[in-house]
Amino acid sequence: MTAPYLQIRGIRKDYGAVTAVQDVNLEVRRGEFMTFLGPSGSGKSTTLYILAGFQDPTAGDILLEGRSILQTPSHLRQIGMVFQRYTLFPHLTVAENVGFPLKVRRRPRAEIDAKVKEMLKLVRLEGFEDRRPSDMSGGQQQRVALARALSYDPPVLLMDEPLSALDKKLREEIQHEIRRIHQETEVTILYVTHDQEEALRMSDRIAVFSKGVIDQVGTGPELYANPATRFVAEFVGDSDFLSCEVVRSDGHTADIRLGSDLLVPGVPVHGSGGQRAAGALLLRPERIQLHRREPGDGRTLPVRVSDLTFLGSNVHVAATTGWGEDVAVRLPFGHGAIEGLSRGDTVWLGFDPQATHVFC
Repeated sequence: MTAPYLQIRGIRKDYGAVTAVQDVNLEVRRGEFMTFLGPSGSGKSTTLYILAGFQDPTAGDILLEGRSILQTPSHLRQIGMVFQRYTLFPHLTVAENVGFPLKVRRRPRAEIDAKVKEMLKLVRLEGFEDRRPSDMSGGQQQRVALARALSYDPPVLLMDEPLSALDKKLREEIQHEIRRIHQETEVTILYVTHDQEEALRMSDRIAVFSKGVIDQVGTGPELYANPATRFVAEFVGDSDFLSCEVVRSDGHTADIRLGSDLLVPGVPVHGSGGQRAAGALLLRPERIQLHRREPGDGRTLPVRVSDLTFLGSNVHVAATTGWGEDVAVRLPFGHGAIEGLSRGDTVWLGFDPQATHVFC
């Protein structure tokens, strides 16, 4: 079996009595785009800085191609880094910024010039060689920072929330460019973000961080369809949670009761809750069916519409259950069930039990 290209083994980082990262383990393939996703304070940036050599771990090891790099100083690890702040030298031109890593490595002038030209073509900034960072937009500056980080052909590129300072439209444009550059260069990228949409759009796989640990690693569809924890279910994609009672569970599926009389069989279950345990049913808003009239099959949940919001391609229907919990339904614009629907109306919600999860 081929060994993983990059291995994070049991990394822990303590700041006095506070543990920022605890027992983080991860294997990354060569050329993979791996994203660290999580809220502020979850440990994702700390893990990235340990990889870069900017911080020392309290425990654990990091292996690159089977060899530990912890004793190698950060400037000798040959790992590229792109920060949220562009960290460009304001007194240098674009060409001088991009060529700086090669200059400090004492590469020949001709090699530097050729590489600068190649990198600016890669990030689509040909003709900007003589500009200063102050004469460029935020998106252009971030492209220069990316070109500089790639100029010396690092085996691994680390990116710490590089697009969070940009507006939505520009952020999406640069996301596309980073993805294109990754496909062209095949560099291994570890990317930190708290933006789930950004992670889903760009990544080969995602490591979801929570309170200093990795809750789950997987592709976007895997995390969305089969979340291992309630935190992953809440953080990746939109979600509704309804309280329920677990009537029966074999550890893999459960029969649950919603409200006083709706029995839902065969729901995938997470947790050790046994019979009569309290649980929370995960529903994805776009996978809920909305019926204007009760189907009469005993498999739907009556709710009262509290609000309707037009969002362009879809409509958000907010509703409330008979026991006072909120639930959201997302339907495509023009869906027949929305026509004539008003606040205060009673509708019936249906769903496929196999497309839900119960956490207990």
